[in-house]
Amino acid sequence: MIQRYTYLNVADNSGAKKVQCIGIPGGARKKYATLGDVITVTVKQATPDGNAKKGKIYRAVVVRTAKEVRRPDGSYVKFDDNAVVLLNQYGEPLGTRILGPIAREVRNKGYTKIASLAPEVI
Repeated sequence: MIQRYTYLNVADNSGAKKVQCIGIPGGARKKYATLGDVITVTVKQATPDGNAKKGKIYRAVVVRTAKEVRRPDGSYVKFDDNAVVLLNQYGEPLGTRILGPIAREVRNKGYTKIASLAPEVI
């Protein structure tokens, strides 16, 4: 469960290291984002030579959450951290590599490019 002002790790090689959630599209009623949801983030830490710059605003898809998520078969999945993958204006990943595992819910939401780049889909 990701809410506004949550700090998240970046799971790609776009140059950003830490981002902060500043918005969850879906109206005023939507307070949390979960696996596979698109959120608006701002970059808080970045490497000097990366594509993503500190202070810039991006859209990102949530690929890992520390809060467990129930699957339709009754099992639960949870990760050690909260992580996102930054997206460009066309909805494609900004980086060329995905670091660490991602959840199967990301692929089910239509982000097959992210799933194919990831080393492991759980």
